[in-house]
Amino acid sequence: MSPHATLPLFALLLGICLTASAEPLNEPLKPLPPVPHQDPRRVELGRQLFNDTRLSVNNRVSCASCHLLEKGGADDKRFSIGFDGKPLTINTPSVLNASLNFRQFWNGRANTLESQSHEVVQSPNEMGSNWPHVVQTLSADPTYHTTFAAAYPDGVTAANMQNALATYERTLLSRNSRFDQYLLGDTDILTRDEKYGYQRFKEYGCIACHQGVNIGGNMFQKFGVMGDYFQARGNPTESDLGRYLVTRDEEDRNVFKVPSLRNVAVTAPYFHDGSARTLEDAVDVMFKYQLGRIPSEKDKALITQFLKTLTGEWAGKPL
Repeated sequence: MSPHATLPLFALLLGICLTASAEPLNEPLKPLPPVPHQDPRRVELGRQLFNDTRLSVNNRVSCASCHLLEKGGADDKRFSIGFDGKPLTINTPSVLNASLNFRQFWNGRANTLESQSHEVVQSPNEMGSNWPHVVQTLSADPTYHTTFAAAYPDGVTAANMQNALATYERTLLSRNSRFDQYLLGDTDILTRDEKYGYQRFKEYGCIACHQGVNIGGNMFQKFGVMGDYFQARGNPTESDLGRYLVTRDEEDRNVFKVPSLRNVAVTAPYFHDGSARTLEDAVDVMFKYQLGRIPSEKDKALITQFLKTLTGEWAGKPL
């Protein structure tokens, strides 16, 4: 009799999954693609704009003020601070890999990266400015006048600024996570517990929403499928309405874009309301309100270990 004859089928299948491979794995999740080729002049211009506080009305905040690239492209605060020194009403999502999302913002109100920056500059809470003012300000800068002319035939315009920012952001991919290396065939890169955690992630159904190359970011979902999260949390806010603020469709109440899980271990706090302070807290909430299941403490620990393998690199260094 084969030594494996008495093992459950699941164990046999898992054993296959845990063995080393030299070929890309046939998994539902895929590694991040290579950074797409972009016009280097526009990328550099976008990088400068991303870090320029003059996009805000009082020169106090830039895109980089809330999107800390060395900290996973998000903020380490529950709510970022706007141009007026007051906290925003919704947690800052990561800009890393944002180009792979099908919509931008938690409520998906922007279809493109260009329209996302268009809204942020004009937001009365975030940058508090307007595009004519920004164009006038940056047009008076001789350096910008020269660099814009080199990158865009029509020079300094709002559309060109938005395009430059988006071009730069399309290069912000946090590649080379250990999980990506695993998907590419280096199955020894993950520990046995991390591989078991990935199996649990699939078995419990987390992958139903956190799917695709960005492990999320490609669909909308109600927050509180299996229970009323907002009633339990209390103190409802307008931001809790989610996609309803865009469509005014009652079915979209408390519906949000499913966030990417890439770099999730370094982008606390979690959710649109920043209510989960730790990754373990976030996993607990997801099980209770999205899955309606009670996992073992071991399974939760395994899934958390797997999630930590999704941390990639930025500027050649681990996040």
